[in-house]
Amino acid sequence: MNTVSVKTIGRLSLYRRLLNRLTDSGTQSVYSHQLAVLAGGTAAQVRRDMMAIGYTGNPKRGYEIRDLIESIGNFLDAPQGQGVALVGIGNLGQAILAYFTGRRPRLQIVAAFDSDPYKVDRVFLGCRCYPVSQLGEVIREKRIAVGIVCVPAAEAQAVADEMVRAGVTSIVNFAPVPLRMGEGVYVEDIDMTMTLEKAAYFARKTSDFRLQTSGASGEPEPPGSAGASEVPEVPGD
Repeated sequence: MNTVSVKTIGRLSLYRRLLNRLTDSGTQSVYSHQLAVLAGGTAAQVRRDMMAIGYTGNPKRGYEIRDLIESIGNFLDAPQGQGVALVGIGNLGQAILAYFTGRRPRLQIVAAFDSDPYKVDRVFLGCRCYPVSQLGEVIREKRIAVGIVCVPAAEAQAVADEMVRAGVTSIVNFAPVPLRMGEGVYVEDIDMTMTLEKAAYFARKTSDFRLQTSGASGEPEPPGSAGASEVPEVPGD
């Protein structure tokens, strides 16, 4: 398999979701520039990404959507399938389990873990919940290499360390604390609080911008007015 960047993998995953929506609407083919518009990128980038997975379209018809979905799946997904371990069956953990159940046949959450005795040995959406004390044993037994952390911040690092000792090499971390892992372990930190705070900040800046560029009547002032010159710049990164 070709080695590609993390960003390319992310775009391929996005393309697949978009293509599935097109299929649901009855669309059979798509051009690179059309897919680029949906993905918020460029046609050249789409074509480079398709070249990375060895897929080429038809100059007259573009990309055959079903074939392209299959090609992306063959590139992203393990042929034999991959199991995922989820630690923490609270509200967030159960929501993640519900979202992914049946969504990707070759990528499934096959074991859940929690310290709550009322959740242990129960089955959630077809997935059994084990005690955290059996984390390493179950991960080794099921040969799980992907883990999801949905525990409080104080427990996250210890849980991740135990996962890695058992053979996990990639972790999606929903705990509100960054994980510090050694080389050879891929970590995707999903900090929802930080994401929401960024959104709130730029929403406020947008509101400030509108206020500063509006006159007393609420109508925007013409370009070059005094109010427009006071508008602060909003960083783009």
